[in-house]
Amino acid sequence: MPSRSWFRRVSEGEVVLGLIIANVAMFMLWRIADNSFMVKNFTISLDNFTSGRLHTLITCAFSHIDAGHVTSNMLGLYVFGKRIERIFGPEFFFKLYLAGAVGGSVFFLVHKAYLAASSKGGQPMKMDPSKIQGLGSSGAVTAIMLLDIFLFPKSTIYLELIIPVPAMLVGICIIAKDLMRIIRGDQRISGSAHLGGAAVAAIAWARIWRGRF
Repeated sequence: MPSRSWFRRVSEGEVVLGLIIANVAMFMLWRIADNSFMVKNFTISLDNFTSGRLHTLITCAFSHIDAGHVTSNMLGLYVFGKRIERIFGPEFFFKLYLAGAVGGSVFFLVHKAYLAASSKGGQPMKMDPSKIQGLGSSGAVTAIMLLDIFLFPKSTIYLELIIPVPAMLVGICIIAKDLMRIIRGDQRISGSAHLGGAAVAAIAWARIWRGRF
């Protein structure tokens, strides 16, 4: 197949680098493009999804507005993505990124749909859940990060590039923190999108161990 032959020509690390460049380019595009166009085409929300803009399931995962957000995500993508791409190849890595993006978007939408349904029969929320927008590669990066942790739970991760912590403990903390974000109703960081990425990582890990990746 053409796509497979293209991936065979890709050198190690080029997909990681390409994804980082694409995310940084999109970050810059937010500064020069029409804001309404960007919101409609590069953020995920119930409004966008029900309006037929299904491409936002993926495009939102290349989209960042805050410099700190894009920096932390690209650092995680680089640190954890290098090993996954080296072991499983560029095609697997690219598909994992896209699957994490879609998984994060789907979990985000399901969570907002639940909140929208709950608000109709209970206390009104400050903001209509159907209009809350999500963006960022966090779901995709979480899928890559947690797959690495699931595969190498006894490895060491250096928090802030200094503090050594067992990978298994980091994985537990990531999932627990995102569950708490959902319980607390955190509107700034989407725990549901992160958990979507975690679900993709778990599925990928199970398929790898069954020899089906």
